[in-house]
Amino acid sequence: MALEDTMRSLREFDVNNLDFENVGSWPLPIRVLIWVVLLVVVLAFGYYYHIQDMQTQLAKAEAREVELKKDFEKKAFQAANLDAYRKQMAEMEESFGALVSQLPSDTEVPGLLEDITNKGLLNGLEIASIDLQKETAREFYVELPIAISASGSYHDLGAFISGMAGLPRIVTLHDFTINAKGGDANHLNMNIVAKTYRYKDGDA
Repeated sequence: MALEDTMRSLREFDVNNLDFENVGSWPLPIRVLIWVVLLVVVLAFGYYYHIQDMQTQLAKAEAREVELKKDFEKKAFQAANLDAYRKQMAEMEESFGALVSQLPSDTEVPGLLEDITNKGLLNGLEIASIDLQKETAREFYVELPIAISASGSYHDLGAFISGMAGLPRIVTLHDFTINAKGGDANHLNMNIVAKTYRYKDGDA
């Protein structure tokens, strides 16, 4: 009987007759429908303002977790290879010491100039001049340019340049110019800058 009354009230219901000041008089199905709509709206707003924010925080936490895992794996790898790193460090220090030993000290520069002169003469060059330039201080070393002016044949010049690599100290060659003297291709003039280096200690 109650169902029939409900169905009849729905058939007789007119939306224009809704009295918002007397909601209790509305048919039960209409009230249920309104409550369902309100519930859906409340849940939607709750999701948007609360749950969505929590999901954003969760996504950030998951990304942070991945980052921490990678960091942990990296540190675990380093810890597992600590002995190898120490051995490598010792080898690097030894190599560094060997390189430093190839850098001339102030007292060895005259000997280096003599070596350069002898290298040129042995290869048939005429050494016009060897001039020390102003030192340039770098972060870990001091650079000493040496301007060299010499003359000889093409092959003599090539042999001299090649022989500079065999010096017991580190010497690099820069900014060279070569021209023929009086148009004679067998008698060439060469100007070149040789740079040698010394370790920059605390007093440099």
